[in-house]
Amino acid sequence: MRRRAGGASKRSLLIAAGVSLWAARKLRSRSYSLQGRTVLITGGSRGLGLALARQMADEGARLAICGRDPESLERARASLAQSGAEVIAIPADVTDPVSVGELIDAVRQRLGLIDVLVNNAGVIEVGPAITMSVADYEEAMATNFWGMLYPTLALLPEMRARRSGRIVNITSIGGKLGIPHLLPYSASKFAAVGFSQGLRAEVAADGIKVVTVCPGLMRTGSPRNAIFRGQHRSEYAWFSISDALPGLSISAENAARRIVAACRRGDAEVLFPVPVRVVAVVNAIAPGLTASVLAAVDRMLPGSDGGSRGRRKGAESQSRLSPSWLSRLGDRAAKKYNQIA
Repeated sequence: MRRRAGGASKRSLLIAAGVSLWAARKLRSRSYSLQGRTVLITGGSRGLGLALARQMADEGARLAICGRDPESLERARASLAQSGAEVIAIPADVTDPVSVGELIDAVRQRLGLIDVLVNNAGVIEVGPAITMSVADYEEAMATNFWGMLYPTLALLPEMRARRSGRIVNITSIGGKLGIPHLLPYSASKFAAVGFSQGLRAEVAADGIKVVTVCPGLMRTGSPRNAIFRGQHRSEYAWFSISDALPGLSISAENAARRIVAACRRGDAEVLFPVPVRVVAVVNAIAPGLTASVLAAVDRMLPGSDGGSRGRRKGAESQSRLSPSWLSRLGDRAAKKYNQIA
């Protein structure tokens, strides 16, 4: 009897595995094609946004990119057009609902209804909590949360009417784990993750897929345009070097491929690279251990003493440590992804 029961259990497991494999293949075969789709990417003029635009163009999408700096936006548009992409570039401020409305109207007039929204625009403030002002938290929330919310709410009615659409929200591992020296950023990304996950559940019946992307460090060259407080040169050094190390960080091209694939499949959540997945699991299982590790990390980061309380961009915070051979991959990415004029 025991042997029969054991054999039945094995057969059940094999059948379940076979059904799961069949279902997975079916889902992949029905993935959402980007060919001829209109895709709006906020913050698409540089960094990850530009990498996503290039990848989407390779998939046959028609692109609309926006950003606040007209010069970098035009450079991005010209680069994409030169590679054969159908692209328009529209200056816009996603923290302003009026500007967002004008952006979406302009895209509709020139490319038609928007099929895919990629909420990628973001800002990063780096430094000890004691050096951060309320304005830093307000700025982070304005771009990283409200700047995601305004375009989403503007596009939901037409997506619901068509019963089709994709919304891809670029959040962060900082939205699942409070990172020392990144408190305004983490706080805003926690809000973004919560909204994105809840929205997916509410619009699933309308044929809309919301994808929450929680990446770790990516080699996009973004530290040059981040904001640093306290001992800004030391803060820039650790942040830019960490952002460039292989194994700890992932290339922008690889990140973009994973995000676009998740968009096609309609995944609920995407976490990468591998260290991010490990951290997320450990934090869920043993939050006390994670808190102790982060406290130890904080003790190794620059203190607030002797530092300026002013704001400095990464490009103004260079030192003998960065740029150097340690930040070489990140410096290359800065040139490749339009972070440098």
